[in-house]
Amino acid sequence: MRRGPAFALAALLLAVDQAVKAWLHAAVLAPHKAIPVTGFCNLVLVWNRGVSFGLLGDAERTAGLIAAVTALVIAALAVWLWRAPEPRVRLALGLVLGGALGNLVDRLRFGAVLDFLDLHAFGYHWPAFNVADAAITVGAAVLVADALLAGRGGQKEKE
Repeated sequence: MRRGPAFALAALLLAVDQAVKAWLHAAVLAPHKAIPVTGFCNLVLVWNRGVSFGLLGDAERTAGLIAAVTALVIAALAVWLWRAPEPRVRLALGLVLGGALGNLVDRLRFGAVLDFLDLHAFGYHWPAFNVADAAITVGAAVLVADALLAGRGGQKEKE
């Protein structure tokens, strides 16, 4: 994957994330009302004013700081993507960049991120998340796996 397709993937993820959120917010979801999808998944309307899992959720004190830090992270991710020689790393960075952009747009528009997927089993619920969060998670997992596998390859070469 060349750089252009990785940036295009980020833009596509941003568009899909924002389209899904707009549709669910405008047409489907009402605050405090869950819509069952499967036996383990509901659609819910949750405004996350903090970061992962609602940490730093005091919106009045942290909203601007979180948005500014997110913008800096996005810039660093874009530089990293531009410089990354490995296609799988560029793919992963495209996922993370697109997700980060999607959540930043929410923060700038609403002062919070719209989360809507509620996974649950045996009475336990995972914190609600969205398309952008899923892309960030998959991209980060690919980056971690790549780093671990690269480390293993280096060990075998030294032996």
